[in-house]
Amino acid sequence: MKAINGFGLSNIGPFHSGLAMSNLVQQLRTELRKGKATACMGSTMFRAQINQLASGPTLKMEGSLTGEWAQEAKSLVTNGPVPKGLIVDLTDVSYIDSVGEQVLAWLGSVGASFMAKAVYAASICERLQLPLHGKPSYSLKHS
Repeated sequence: MKAINGFGLSNIGPFHSGLAMSNLVQQLRTELRKGKATACMGSTMFRAQINQLASGPTLKMEGSLTGEWAQEAKSLVTNGPVPKGLIVDLTDVSYIDSVGEQVLAWLGSVGASFMAKAVYAASICERLQLPLHGKPSYSLKHS
């Protein structure tokens, strides 16, 4: 997977910061068309890739699912028809902001199921009521 170099945006002015961000987004979009993306900005890292596994098409995400990166992850899925039986693997996601949560809710609404082996990712899936891969989509908890 080709990595996209990050930019130390905190040390440059707003105009140059905007140019660097624009360049980074353009590079990321190029990678998204290839079905994979890695982005790093400052200390924030995000990676997304769709793989065809025996269990079905899997969108593997790593790092911080935030802001524009969350929207780019959605673009990765919507480049064509949403793959039937899409599995979204959140195991290596370390942080999700409100934009990332909206993208996850959208993925759930179009039929994706979620893998969340880490505590943080599992708690997000539970709070957003996202269907877990290999588990019934209804809750067995009694009120």
